[in-house]
Amino acid sequence: MAISLEDIKKLRAATGAGMMNAKNALVEAGGDFDKAVEILRLAGQASAAKKADREARNGLVEGYVHGGKIGVLVEITCETDFVARTDDFKRFAHDIAMQVAATAPVYVSPADIPEAAIEKEKEIYRGELEASQATAGKPTEIIDKIVAGKLDKYYQSVCLTRQPFVKDPDRSVDDLTKALVAKLGENVVVRRFSRLELGGSSG
Repeated sequence: MAISLEDIKKLRAATGAGMMNAKNALVEAGGDFDKAVEILRLAGQASAAKKADREARNGLVEGYVHGGKIGVLVEITCETDFVARTDDFKRFAHDIAMQVAATAPVYVSPADIPEAAIEKEKEIYRGELEASQATAGKPTEIIDKIVAGKLDKYYQSVCLTRQPFVKDPDRSVDDLTKALVAKLGENVVVRRFSRLELGGSSG
């Protein structure tokens, strides 16, 4: 079927996809705009993992101050200065800074947590389970699964990328990042953050 240039432009504006990718998605969707958006989204997310290993040296440092009492700086990087200047990238950086202000994470991701801290958490959970009548006599593999579940909750509490996004709790910050990678076509990395709270300590 014939795909109009206007439809292609509209799809590109909505998704950030290239001209040919937008056209092909519309053809595959039979001209259905919403279906074409979904096709591009799925294709982008599938390739996001491949982009994760690409070096991200450009980007920006975004600042956010909440009520004069909480201040945050975040470093977000991408592959090109062109992407760093886009509204989508700037909006993402601002959202991440607001997230840090609101939720006060301790680490960027689970990979940043010292192994000793993780082992200490596991010991605490196992101790609690051993002292609980509800789990008394349970097989080791069941206990391990419960500990893993508790550890995942711990990650969601202290790790920025694992936290529910404050503007859309059904998605994690990691989900938000992957969606941006899919849209922009570049690796995007939340490198580090610093959070200051009046009368408190930095994070």
